[in-house]
Amino acid sequence: MPVPRTHPRYASLKTRERLVQAHRQGIAALEGLIAHGRGEAWDYLLGEETSAPALVAEKAAAAFLVTAERPVISVNGNVAALAADHVARLAAVVPARVEVNLFHRTEARVRQLVRVLRKAGATDVLGPRPNARIPGLESKRALCHKEGIYRADVVLVPLEDGDRAEALARMAKLVISVDLNPLSRTSQAASVPVVDELTRALPNIGRFVRDLKADPDEATRVVREYDKARNLAALYAFIRWRLANLVRVTKGPERRGRAKS
Repeated sequence: MPVPRTHPRYASLKTRERLVQAHRQGIAALEGLIAHGRGEAWDYLLGEETSAPALVAEKAAAAFLVTAERPVISVNGNVAALAADHVARLAAVVPARVEVNLFHRTEARVRQLVRVLRKAGATDVLGPRPNARIPGLESKRALCHKEGIYRADVVLVPLEDGDRAEALARMAKLVISVDLNPLSRTSQAASVPVVDELTRALPNIGRFVRDLKADPDEATRVVREYDKARNLAALYAFIRWRLANLVRVTKGPERRGRAKS
C-alpha cells in the first residue's frame, strides 16, 4: 500500500511495510514483526531521536569494536530487513565479520539472509553450515561458527534475544546490544547496551568507528572510562525528564480551558 509522504507517521509506516514485505520474502519471521512493535512503543517514549546517553553508549560500542581482535556483527531477520546496508558499511569500516543467527532457523532462510547482506555490500558473511554451539542454549540460536561468534571477543547483537545475550556474556564475550527497551534482559546482560533505534544506532556507531580509528588514544580512553551503570542511570533520568515534559504538555491546555471557564 503506498504511504503518502504527508502522513505524520510516514517513516514508521514505511518501516512496517518493509518488515511485512521481508516476511513475505522469507527474511523476517512473524514473531519479529511483534518484536518490532514493542520496540517502536519504547521509541515513542524516547522521542524518536537519539538521546545523549545513547550517543555515549554508541561511542563506547565503537571504541570496543575498534580495539577488538575478533569483532563479529550478529544479524537476525529484522536486522537484515531494516538495516542490511548499515550492517555492511559498519562491518567494512571496523572491519568485522558478519554472522547470520536465527531463532526461527531454517537453512533456506539463512541462505536468504546471506544473499540480502551480500547484495547490500557485506563480503565476509557466515551463516550456513554452522560448526559450533553456544553453551547453555537449547534453541537454534545456539548454532554458530567457530571462526565467527564462537571465537569472537566482541559481538554486536542488534535486536537480540535475551537468553543468547546472557549466554554470550557467560562465555566472557563483550556484548554490545541495540535494543530500544532498557529494561529487557538483552540490555541488562549486555556489556554495552545501546538504547536507540536500529537505523539510527548503526550509522552513529559507524561514524564513531571512523573517528576513533583516527585517534587510538581516544578509543583507549573511552574503553577505560565507559561505565554501563552510570550510562543506564543517565538514560533512566532522560526518560523521567521526557515523561515529566509529556505531563506538562498534556496538562497545559486543560488548565487554560478551566481558567477561561
